[in-house]
Amino acid sequence: MNTLLRKLMRIITVPSVAVLLLTCSVNPVTGDRELAIISEREEISIGSQQYLPSQQSQGGQLIVDPELTAYVNEVGQRVAAFSPRKLPYEFVVLNNSVPNAWALPGGKIAINRGLLYELNTEAELAAVLGHEVVHSAARHGAQSVERGMLLQGAMVITAVALSDNEYAGAIVGGAQLGAQLISTRYGRDAERESDLYGTRYMAQAGYDPQGAVGLQEAFVRLSEGNAPGWLEGLFSSHPASQERVQNNQQLVNQLRAEGFTGGETGADRYQQRTASLRAAKPAYDAFDEAQQLIADDNIEEAERKLDQAIALLPNEARFYGLKADIALMQRRYGAAIDLYNNALLRDDAYFDYYLGRGMAYSRQGDSARAREDLQASVNLLPTAMATNELGTMALASNDRSGAKQYFQMAAAAPGDMGAQAQAAFLRLDVPDNPTAYIQSAVYLDSRGRLIVQVQNNAPVPLANVTFELQGILGGQLERRPFSVNNVPASRLSEYDSGLTLPVGTDMTTVRGQAIVRSATIN
Repeated sequence: MNTLLRKLMRIITVPSVAVLLLTCSVNPVTGDRELAIISEREEISIGSQQYLPSQQSQGGQLIVDPELTAYVNEVGQRVAAFSPRKLPYEFVVLNNSVPNAWALPGGKIAINRGLLYELNTEAELAAVLGHEVVHSAARHGAQSVERGMLLQGAMVITAVALSDNEYAGAIVGGAQLGAQLISTRYGRDAERESDLYGTRYMAQAGYDPQGAVGLQEAFVRLSEGNAPGWLEGLFSSHPASQERVQNNQQLVNQLRAEGFTGGETGADRYQQRTASLRAAKPAYDAFDEAQQLIADDNIEEAERKLDQAIALLPNEARFYGLKADIALMQRRYGAAIDLYNNALLRDDAYFDYYLGRGMAYSRQGDSARAREDLQASVNLLPTAMATNELGTMALASNDRSGAKQYFQMAAAAPGDMGAQAQAAFLRLDVPDNPTAYIQSAVYLDSRGRLIVQVQNNAPVPLANVTFELQGILGGQLERRPFSVNNVPASRLSEYDSGLTLPVGTDMTTVRGQAIVRSATIN
């Protein structure tokens, strides 16, 4: 990411050579000539860096059924083999009930188990994965990053609150880029390209391209019926329409004319390979109901639903993790730790269990274990909750530098948590670096008074702001302390220093400045 920032800054600061930095290339999928800022190497780097945190933010991998992920990857690789762009494609199944699929730059692709429930054949699965392959291969995600770079003037990534992810609004640090990319709504041209070339790739891979039409027809029916979960899932970034159905049918007719007939649907194979997932659906339905019951503050019924889910699918870590979240919320820290332990025994690669257990340890006063768990959660997915807590713990250990780093990271989150972290950061950083927030100047008004102008660039009022006034008066250097008790936030204010020059003073001999020495926050 630093490489991209440096590249962008060269474009911004040296406009005369910008044309040399914006390279012209041919899109390997469409054949169109286009300007590119991000190289293929950088695309692959972005995808690799964002793949794990993006998976974490969407529920983590479905590790309870590794054979299913292997099957999906097999189908995806079969389709991706016909992409003209040979990226390091990867395909995973996420433990998320929302019907969705997404692709990052560099060929990193994911599909939710919630979408797999809605498919009926392997050809339909191939159509979904082929569509996502094109998003990567045709640089749709990379183009979104490039547009942000050019329009914003910097790689400024903001957290995006997603309806299907309670943590997305609290994701901080570099992982915010992944959150933005997987929630991006592509334009009609990008969706048309992904339908067009994805369907062609699946046909070349030996699948019946009619599966792409049937898939879009099912999507249209579901969207018109306002099926729960769909509008905030696949349709939010890949909107269904009758136009897409018709376009896909025209493409299928063209492919038939080209000789792509007799392709396989793989209906029986799909049903067989997804049988375990379908058998587990009642357990996940109970889990989803429990989440809604928690949101409705019906905790007792939520726990009953979770017990049902555990009885149906005892190896699923998410069920224990949600029970642990309830115990943590109720301040039953010992019980929460036991439940998080159960979750981690089943899945030791999901951030939420480390985050929750770390919070429980912290509330019990076990700082060493809390710090270890919270840092483990940050390594998987940096969140404002974890970094805020780590900042508080660092401050309690008199590690001001570490505390500032954590609070500054957490401050990027929206809402109350980000605001609290920003306030904590400023309380530490303003006294350490007052000149980073305060600009000052002096001038003489018409009555000979020395006026101090103070620009407070901090988003909060500052207190106990002290200056050293320095000036040349009549050829002599004069020094004098000056302080202001309250400087309003984000504005320029003026203060009478209390110094007045005698009438008749030669103003050409007067030089002055106000040097900031210290400041605090109210």
